[in-house]
Amino acid sequence: MRAAILGLSLTLMLGGVAPAQADAIKRACIDSGRTGANYALCGCIQSVANQTLSRSEQRKAASFFAEPHRAQEVRQSDRASDERFWTRYRQFGAVAQNACS
Repeated sequence: MRAAILGLSLTLMLGGVAPAQADAIKRACIDSGRTGANYALCGCIQSVANQTLSRSEQRKAASFFAEPHRAQEVRQSDRASDERFWTRYRQFGAVAQNACS
């Protein structure tokens, strides 16, 4: 048992995923209270996020669930970093829609 826990901890650390930071989008999705938000759907969306967005991008995207206006601000921003993020975020959304619907 101890070896299994150590192995999981090493996997998380080597993968760059701290347990407190993992599944930011899934948690935000479930906590949003939106109709249709359930563990299966939110888990699927998180899986796509893991493949398409960095951890910091996932945290930023997760913030949109609580503050939808923040997404509009980022989308309209003139900052190059926001423009790069928005391109990846749109790709994430398209993949998630196809994979999770």
